[in-house]
Amino acid sequence: MKSLPSIAVTFGLMMIGQAVGQESADKQQAFAGHWALEMSNGAAGWMVLETKDEEWNGQLWTVGEPKVIRDLKYSDGKLTFKRALRIGPPEYPGGPYTGEREMRDLVATVQGDAIKVMMKVPDGNPFVHLGKRLPPLPSKPDLSKVKFGKPIILFNGVDLTGWKLINPKKINGWKVKDGELVNETPKKTFDAFAPYGNLRTERTFADSKLTIEFNVPPGGNSGIYVRGAYEAQVVDRDSRMQGLQGVGAIFSRVKPSKNAGKPGGQWQSYEITIVDRHATVVLNGEKVIDNQPVIGNTNGAFQADVTRPGPLHLQGDHTSVRYRNIILYPVLGQSDE
Repeated sequence: MKSLPSIAVTFGLMMIGQAVGQESADKQQAFAGHWALEMSNGAAGWMVLETKDEEWNGQLWTVGEPKVIRDLKYSDGKLTFKRALRIGPPEYPGGPYTGEREMRDLVATVQGDAIKVMMKVPDGNPFVHLGKRLPPLPSKPDLSKVKFGKPIILFNGVDLTGWKLINPKKINGWKVKDGELVNETPKKTFDAFAPYGNLRTERTFADSKLTIEFNVPPGGNSGIYVRGAYEAQVVDRDSRMQGLQGVGAIFSRVKPSKNAGKPGGQWQSYEITIVDRHATVVLNGEKVIDNQPVIGNTNGAFQADVTRPGPLHLQGDHTSVRYRNIILYPVLGQSDE
């Protein structure tokens, strides 16, 4: 029979082992969640990391389609993974990186609600992406209790007062013509990048309701980013982009209930309401998204931190497009009655 002291020692060692194991599990679990990133080139990134039975899965949203994160492994307080990337000099300011796409090793570390993702590159400074953990999605708001403020006219129909390019080094295709906000570019494709610039308001806004009219040519493409984070897709009814990527969608996040769009070359109207990270979209007088949660920003956003106020951002790096009657109603609060 073991003596009482030896039993106590054994029990103590077991408790220490359990504590160490729990501490290791807690450190690993700290990586799980939704992360709003500012990429090394200033772009917005939304990263989701999930673990189940010690197996990790992840996605990263930046520009274009969301990318699966591969070969996720946790060890010694770090999470490593791989991405296929180009790292050569951009074709133009704000453009895509050049060179061959190769698998790159990235290392993530977490401190509290902050994350740092570093990628070493040959013969150069490492790429460093910084971000913060996003809080859980709020419950669905009761829109009948939401109070909106007085309308703010964002476009005066005369000039670009109150607007500026997001990247001033890009080509400015925006001008005012016949009371309309017009973007003219020679681009005809839906490629994610182009040397023409996106336009944003100088002011930033939190939750709000936006009303806006747009006119896109057949086969054209633009986008309206409310709060700098959520893109309402701008294409014509018959675009090759449909469903999650079609008119009425919160691009790649929330699918409209129907295609309520009009043919290219006709004026269309949006009413877009964002409250507590939930979207309601009325397209041409028909409600196509009804108070649905939006998990993360959309690709190509101005910012990934959806808890911060952001600008209204109009996509100009795709095709030509026209806008008018741009009015925003800020959310003042929600009634308890």
